Amino acid sequence: MKLRVHGIDDGQPIPETFAFGVYNEQDHMSFGPNRNPELTWEDAPEGTRSFVVLMFDPDVPSVADDVNQEGRVVPRDLPRVDFFHWVLVDIPASVNRIPEGEDSDGVRPKGKAPGPGPIGVRGVNNYTQFLAGNPDMAGTYAGYDGPCPPWNDERLHHYHFEVHALDVDSLGLSGEFDGHDVREAMKGHVLASARVTGTYTLNPDLR
Repeated sequence: MKLRVHGIDDGQPIPETFAFGVYNEQDHMSFGPNRNPELTWEDAPEGTRSFVVLMFDPDVPSVADDVNQEGRVVPRDLPRVDFFHWVLVDIPASVNRIPEGEDSDGVRPKGKAPGPGPIGVRGVNNYTQFLAGNPDMAGTYAGYDGPCPPWNDERLHHYHFEVHALDVDSLGLSGEFDGHDVREAMKGHVLASARVTGTYTLNPDLR
C-alpha cells in the first residue's frame, strides 16, 4: 500500500500550514493555520473493509518540567513517549482521500468533539491532556491538531502519518478513545500499512 501526504515529503520539514504552533521571535510560538494535510492512498489489499489514519510524534518529552520554560532546555537524551495528533477510524473502504482542511482548519480553543466526523470517526488526540491545565484552552481535542513541539527542545521532532487497511468494517470504538485504544483494537486486523514521516521544530537553533 502507498500513502501520499500532499505537501510533505518523507523525511523533510512539515510546512507551517499544517502546524498547531509556528515560530514567533517575540513569544517563541503563536498559533498556526492548523490545517490537516491532504492524504491519498492506493493499492489497498483485497479484503480491505475499512481504514485507520494515525499521526503521532514519538519524540515528546516523558517529563514536562522543563518544557517551554525560559532559561531551560529539554535535553536531547530525555526519554520520549508517543503523542497522538490525529486519530481517525472506521474510514469506509471506498474512501482513499482526505482533503486538506477537511478534519481541521485553524486552532479551535477547547477542541473538537470526538465521534463521527466528515470522514470516519474521530478519536481523541493528546492535546486533551497537554492543555488540560490551561483555562482558555482546556477541552476535548479530537481529530487532527498539528505539530507544536517545545520551543526549547534540543531534539528535532518526527511526525509519522500512517494509514492502515483493516479486515473489519468498524473497530467498535466510541466516546473518548485515543491512539493507544486504536492500536490495541487493530491487533490481528491489519492487512497492510503505509507511513510518511515529516519533521518539525520551534527551536530556533534547529530551524
